[in-house]
Amino acid sequence: MTPIPTGRLRATATGFDLEIPRTFHADIDDVWASVTESDRTAQWFGAWEGESGAGKSIRVQMRFEEGAPWMDMRVDVCAAPRHLALSTSGESGGWKLELELEQSGETTTLVLIQHRSDREGLGEIGPGWEYYLDNLVASRDGAPLPSFDDYYPAQQGYYEALR
Repeated sequence: MTPIPTGRLRATATGFDLEIPRTFHADIDDVWASVTESDRTAQWFGAWEGESGAGKSIRVQMRFEEGAPWMDMRVDVCAAPRHLALSTSGESGGWKLELELEQSGETTTLVLIQHRSDREGLGEIGPGWEYYLDNLVASRDGAPLPSFDDYYPAQQGYYEALR
């Protein structure tokens, strides 16, 4: 069964923001820990090493990518437990990412935002983030992690058509 894509594209002054939400029946501090503590990020994305905090650099091991490569990231903003902004650099260029969290009652919503100058590559990028965010959900629920094959290429058309 193909998971239903949830991303949307929002125009900005410098391009577009790809926004993908997830909702958790959990306290914001617990969800924040799932996206910032290395032993917990290892369960759904990859462990990280280095000194945390705004202006600091970390290295993240991409556990679910072929060869489990390491990626350098800079922590641009760390305003616990509501806002984390990261930037990457590498062969594919730099990415600007944000995680925004908001709690309402017993529910916390997390929105992953990737700032983009154009729509190029959305057909691959969107399904990848859907997969990782569903890994996060599964890791928190103690459920089996999904298979990337259920996301790509099945969601590729959805993301390529976003306007």
